Amino acid sequence: MKPIYTSFTEAVKDIHDGATIMVGGFGLCGIPENLILALVETGVKDLTVISNNCGVDEWGLGLLLKNKQIKKMIGSYVGENKEFERQVLSGELEVELTPQGTLAEKIRAGGAGIPAFFTPAGVGTPIAEGKEIREFNGKEYLLEEAYTADFSLVRASKADKMGNLVYNKTARNFNPMIAAAGNITIAEVEELVETGELDPNSIQTPSIYVQRLIVGRQENKIERVTTRD
Repeated sequence: MKPIYTSFTEAVKDIHDGATIMVGGFGLCGIPENLILALVETGVKDLTVISNNCGVDEWGLGLLLKNKQIKKMIGSYVGENKEFERQVLSGELEVELTPQGTLAEKIRAGGAGIPAFFTPAGVGTPIAEGKEIREFNGKEYLLEEAYTADFSLVRASKADKMGNLVYNKTARNFNPMIAAAGNITIAEVEELVETGELDPNSIQTPSIYVQRLIVGRQENKIERVTTRD
């Protein structure tokens, strides 16, 4: 069995100032929102955050951003956060933008123990500045180094008490690869079941990658109830 927490604050309490964290999700889909809220409460600062995007104003990683707890953001899309724009333009936030496919592969490679790889994405653009360029079969590729993190925060639909995870449809997104690339992975799950209840063929993150579990209820920030007049 993996440690099963009942307090989100306790689950993240050793995430320290200056830590590098990876956070699962895509937009508002599949984000570990209660773990993020707990980080807001702890007040940890100077974080380097690796995630597809930085949430939106007033939710998800946007809350850490509003609190100025993020020192550097590494992601691929940042277009829906006004506070993000303000901090970048004022020089308060360091940003490293990465093509989405490259970001996914850098995380996947980190989890697989692969230190770097060559990709054609970004050749001839500012992304290639300072990076090694090599030619393979007449085409140029640039060297990208893998990402790992001190802590990974992920969200899953189900987990068993061993820490095996199953995700719900598109909420899977970046979560499995981020779970593999953290030194300590904390999984926020909607349902916890006994070991053996999950179909082994349905497991998307094996328990070897998960160190902590916590059950949490998430808000639905995407769907809106509308009625006719």
